[in-house]
Amino acid sequence: MSKQISADFLIFDLGNVIIDIDYQRSLNHIKSLVSNTLHDRVDYFYLTDFHKEYEKGKMDSPAFRRNVNEYFGQNWSDSEVDLLWNSLLGNIPPSRIELIQKLKNKYQIGILSNTNAIHIDAVNEMLQKDFGVDSFHQLVDHVFYSHEMGLAKPQQEIYQTMLEQLSTKGDKVIFFDDLEANVLGAKSCGITAIQVTGPEVIFDYFKHV
Repeated sequence: MSKQISADFLIFDLGNVIIDIDYQRSLNHIKSLVSNTLHDRVDYFYLTDFHKEYEKGKMDSPAFRRNVNEYFGQNWSDSEVDLLWNSLLGNIPPSRIELIQKLKNKYQIGILSNTNAIHIDAVNEMLQKDFGVDSFHQLVDHVFYSHEMGLAKPQQEIYQTMLEQLSTKGDKVIFFDDLEANVLGAKSCGITAIQVTGPEVIFDYFKHV
């Protein structure tokens, strides 16, 4: 039996929805390179003000790299910082790209992700290597990256801006994200939001579409 979905737009987060990521892998990698006395700083890394500024595009990549070195008291090269920073990125399973392509026949597809220039450069390299495309702009209809918007989830403003740019209302959008806070943020703007708690969630949701 086919399943009718009352939406015009399907919007997907990237991390652990389209791309496998592992924050702890990145943190463990950094811990292996710094003294034990800095391990508490590693655990707090994603909560730092400079990380949040970088995610909103309020800091460029050279400044972010300098802040990383200052925060950890290191003198890592740009490529070393990028390698550590990107070590959280896993694979993009082909089945997820295939699902997006299938859904694109019926719906407008978008990406809404808290991300940054260093990650996106690495993701684009993965897309080129594995799928022969230069970016998600070639795979979906709409791309919303936090560092390009100057906003980040779960702020209401980022969802409202997305809706304005889509020229639609929340009840015409279904959003998929792995973090509860981001799901709640979307729901507060009238968007139907689904928390992706495992790799089969999006496939189960669209099983009969």
